[in-house]
Amino acid sequence: MSSFSPGFRGRARSLADRLPPGQYPTEQFPVLSAGPTPRVPTETWAFTVTTEEGRAHQWTWEEMMALPQQDTVTDIHCVTRWSKFDTEWRGVSLDAFFEDVETAAEYAVVHSHGGYTTNVPLEDLLDGKAWIAHTYDGYPLSPEHGGPARLLVPHLYFWKSAKWVSGLQLTLEDEPGFWESVGYHNYGDPWREQRNWGD
Repeated sequence: MSSFSPGFRGRARSLADRLPPGQYPTEQFPVLSAGPTPRVPTETWAFTVTTEEGRAHQWTWEEMMALPQQDTVTDIHCVTRWSKFDTEWRGVSLDAFFEDVETAAEYAVVHSHGGYTTNVPLEDLLDGKAWIAHTYDGYPLSPEHGGPARLLVPHLYFWKSAKWVSGLQLTLEDEPGFWESVGYHNYGDPWREQRNWGD
């Protein structure tokens, strides 16, 4: 699914091995959003992790860029059935943000500028599974694709990779986000084709 070793991608995988059920491959990068595109200057951008006890940990853009940066090449899968292979990103692992965060929470509600939310189990955001991405294909991430920074959780359907991310609220109980509240699957595993509630 993803690689973090520059210059090494391992043995090539066949299309069938990389395409989840019900998906089609595309070389395009479709733009799908639930509302207007926010314009968030890096001068005022901040990312906040708030624990279940209300303790806030916040990073400015400069502080995020001072954290260890990682390059990754990964496939992404949208619930609207397109998949895009070998997308190239640069960003900061969520693990770096959580180094000094003490929490007993098992879930996170992801918040974005513009009001969008989505929910993800905390274990799906740690141990090298998720990033705050600010660069795509060698260029600063455009606002249409979630810039200046978006969450990247490539092992789940792409609606979980919230654009214009502003923070995580850690919770003890699972709290459905925007799409999950109107019928999208609560978890969203593309390999189990979890598009809607009941899948």
